[in-house]
This record gives sequence, C-alpha cells and structure tokens, in this order.
Amino acid sequence: MAGKLKLYYFDGRGKMESIRWLLAAAGVEFEEEFLETREQYEKLLQGGSLLFQQVPMVEIDGMKMVQSRAILSYIAAKYNLYGKDLKERALIDMYVGGTDDLMGFILMFPFLSAEDKEKQRAVIVQKATSRYFPAYEKVLKDRGQDFLVGNNFSWADVHLLEAILMVEEKKSDVLSGFPQLQAFKARISSIPTIKKFLEPGSQRKPVPDDKYVETVRRVLRMYYDIKAN
Repeated sequence: MAGKLKLYYFDGRGKMESIRWLLAAAGVEFEEEFLETREQYEKLLQGGSLLFQQVPMVEIDGMKMVQSRAILSYIAAKYNLYGKDLKERALIDMYVGGTDDLMGFILMFPFLSAEDKEKQRAVIVQKATSRYFPAYEKVLKDRGQDFLVGNNFSWADVHLLEAILMVEEKKSDVLSGFPQLQAFKARISSIPTIKKFLEPGSQRKPVPDDKYVETVRRVLRMYYDIKAN
C-alpha cells in the first residue's frame, strides 16, 4: 500500500500552493517537509530527487515528481478532476493556462521592493479585470452551468477560485463588476472539501511574509532583486 503523499517545499505558497489546493479539493491527505536550510535543499539535490534541480517536489505513487504542471495534471487525472473525455481535458488545460498566467503576475510579488509592489498591484488588478475575469465571466454566462467544464467539479474550478482569492488580497472588491464570478466563488467555496481547506487550521498557506521571502532567498541563494512585470 502506497504511503501518504509528501510535499517538499517552503512553508509558504509559491508554486506548491496550487498543488495543496488540488489535493485538498480531492480530499487527499498529505504530509509536508519544509525547506528551511540550504543543507536540506542540497541533500535533495545530491540524492537525485530534483530532476531539474528545483522544487516543488512531490512523492506520489512511488514517484518523485517535479515540474508543478506535471504534478497537477497527474493529481487531476488520478482523482477524477480532469474531465470525462479529451475535449473536456483540453478545455480544462486552456482555462488552467489562463489562471496560471494571471497567477504569474502575483507569484513574485513578495520578492519585490515596496515601490515595485505598488506598481505590480496595479498591473495585477488591471490584468485581472480587463483580460482574465471578463473571459471567465463570459464562459460561465454562456454555459449557464455551475462549473467551467462539463457537469462536474474540476481542476479548472479549483484553479480559478484560488486565483480569484489571490487577486482579492490585492483589491478586495475586484469582483464587483463580475456577477457570474461572484456566484461562482460562493458556489465553489461551499463544496465540502474546499470549505474545509478555507477554514483556519488547514494546510492552506497565508499571504507570504518577510520570513518566507528571507527563507526562500537563503535556501536558493537568491542574491538578486526581482523586478516588477
């Protein structure tokens, strides 16, 4: 019998957070090993666990998987969150790709200077409200269904909810002009596994703070400044 899934990353969001979200949505328990020192990271490197010398890394079904998109695709397929056929899977990939692009504007936000953070906040809100949220608003309106794809909850729904909440952290009323997305947020948030993940005490990580940033910089030896998009 396979052991419990194990995640190797920092004690923070980053590229692992979407993996946590998807596992939680599937109702799957997992353990985490947090990287706090350079020595831990080098041990993984020397042991051959990090194929491309980077994290996230997930131990699952006897594999040591890297590359977050590959990990997410595997989890989605394994736990029936990847559509019923090839067409639905293609749509899920397309919608997840869009939310990935939006999240990309947020991912490096904690590593910016105070001045660049204000610039990037404006970029995030502008991109969300002029490009990405209108697209998902239209999809939901045109379909008239509870979910983005087919008749079932999928990875696309999980990813979009995660993105919505991330943008709301930058501007709390960002959904004010998007009634379909407001209803979607309420609907998906009420799914039992998601509701549980959103409650205090879950393995969901908070907004990255200075301690998280310092740890990532120290472990990965990031001696350069990130610039705003």
